[in-house]
Amino acid sequence: MTRGGRGVRVVERSGVWGFFFLLAFIGAAIYFASQSDGRFWTVVLGLLQAIVWPAYLVYHVLESLGV
Repeated sequence: MTRGGRGVRVVERSGVWGFFFLLAFIGAAIYFASQSDGRFWTVVLGLLQAIVWPAYLVYHVLESLGV
């Protein structure tokens, strides 16, 4: 979109957080997969848990706070 000869420039600076979340996912995937018994579907379940582990964290924090 251009107004008066000037263009709109958008700068995205969230690369550090994306890298942090990638490392957190890899760590959670290793943890949950290592907790499984090694069968295919339990490893797949561990990888799915690695995707949604922040929901587990929020749930247990709210539960401990009595909310």
